[in-house]
Amino acid sequence: MTINTETIPKPLSFKEKIVDEVKKATALFLYFGVWFCSLAFLGETALDIRPIPLSIFWFTLIKAALCAKFMLVGQAIFPIKVNRQHGIVRSLFIESLFYLVVVLALNYFEAGLDGLIHGKNFFTSLAAFGQSNPLHVFALAIVYWLIVWPYLIFAGFKLSLGTPATLLILFGPKKSS
Repeated sequence: MTINTETIPKPLSFKEKIVDEVKKATALFLYFGVWFCSLAFLGETALDIRPIPLSIFWFTLIKAALCAKFMLVGQAIFPIKVNRQHGIVRSLFIESLFYLVVVLALNYFEAGLDGLIHGKNFFTSLAAFGQSNPLHVFALAIVYWLIVWPYLIFAGFKLSLGTPATLLILFGPKKSS
């Protein structure tokens, strides 16, 4: 019996693991950054605030970076697994709820920190998240889930098909130079 060594992935060196983690963190940061900046921009325009303060985008990008880090930590603790018999969507649905809880917890924590920065009590500010309105928090949870879900589907495709095949399907072949 011969083993096809082409299909067995080589173990990554420490440097390759670091580079891989930086790539994942950067991609997640950019993904969350685009979403969160878009939502912040939408919120500011809905409130008809002029001029739109650029500081909201810095806070949003910090939140995106923290969210990316928490997602990577969450993946380290609770790795993404795809059961081929259940398919990607069914396999990852429960995990998407776990990551939603991670994102919501980060938002609650952010509300508490924002309160501290502005001289308010941490726990009072924490409780005020989502305007202290459970329906508003539920609406936010739906939006956050809609942000996390495509990322998890993408990750599931990469696990199932491999990164090169996933990128080929999504973006087409690389142009030769």
